[in-house]
Amino acid sequence: MAGLALAPRDIFGSATPPASPVAVAKCMEYGPQVRSALATMFDQLGGISRIVKGKTVAVKINMTGHYNDRVQGMPLGMTHWVHPEVIGNTVHLLGKAGARRIILVESSLSPSHSLEQFMSDAGWNPRDFASAAPRVDFVDTNYGGPGGTYKRLWVPGGGLMFRAYDLNPVYTDCDVYVSLAKLKEHATAGVTLSMKNSFGITPCTIYGQGAGIDKPSDVVKGARGMLHNGDRQPSKTALPENDPSSPRVPGYRVPRVTADLVHARPIHLAIIDGIHTVAGGEGPWIRRCRPVHAGVLIAGTNPVTTDAVATAVMGFDPMATHGTAPFESCDSTLQLAEQLGIGTRDLKRIEVIGTPVSSVRIDFRRV
Repeated sequence: MAGLALAPRDIFGSATPPASPVAVAKCMEYGPQVRSALATMFDQLGGISRIVKGKTVAVKINMTGHYNDRVQGMPLGMTHWVHPEVIGNTVHLLGKAGARRIILVESSLSPSHSLEQFMSDAGWNPRDFASAAPRVDFVDTNYGGPGGTYKRLWVPGGGLMFRAYDLNPVYTDCDVYVSLAKLKEHATAGVTLSMKNSFGITPCTIYGQGAGIDKPSDVVKGARGMLHNGDRQPSKTALPENDPSSPRVPGYRVPRVTADLVHARPIHLAIIDGIHTVAGGEGPWIRRCRPVHAGVLIAGTNPVTTDAVATAVMGFDPMATHGTAPFESCDSTLQLAEQLGIGTRDLKRIEVIGTPVSSVRIDFRRV
């Protein structure tokens, strides 16, 4: 347990991280009300045209696991994936706000190298997203860019786990990065919200269990176990971790990798779908994972403040540390990101616009 202790505050960044406002909207079901709720929240945040107009916008959606993984046989968007209504309306509003190009990105488990094919296999129609704005593209970021190229994303300050990560070029080349996440608990990291969504930008061809040794594999052969357990290093084309003698414990490693990625690839807009979701874990491979109807959407321009409010909506204290729910067996990504100066997790410093947290709070441990 001593190995899981957080490093002293003075080795991190600013002691007074930013406290950007967060918009919260009660939205009980998917349908036309999703667009109006998102539009209102974006207006409450000062409008998104100032962020996306004339820009290339990458939208990281959460489609974790395989499309055959189901919670009680329910549709994916009603449980552990972001719902298509939230994706499509987000794309529409980004296009309306003047985004020049919108790229939907996810590191899928599809052997086809095609995110569109993965969506189709899941029963979604990619054309619904493609027609929602003037220019919409799809990139499966488990693989390299043209010619199989990856680009190195350096972590400011040298990184907590890695100095840099090799990623699909879309993450380094986009002007604006949006994290479109689901409101969920996580068996390893406590919660998975806008920051943990970025854990999925790491390609399994380099950081997966079946990744190539000397170079990235041509296809995905396993999930990111090395980032969880540290039982091997990435492909030799990428940098090894900073300290191979650090704890080989998922509750230590996953929050630090997540904080690294958020520090290196800043999230400009965080959106969290909590209308229908799950509690108990991030997907059906977690035995206690179960459906929850939370009826809420959350958005902000800072991922730490947004996730702090979302954590409170789930009935947890965002100021909690290791050993306290929801971080019983892990370090808090919120705390690590705060110590890096990315944003505050202190609700006393965060302005909540729209629906008060008290009106939408739900106890994820009791539902």
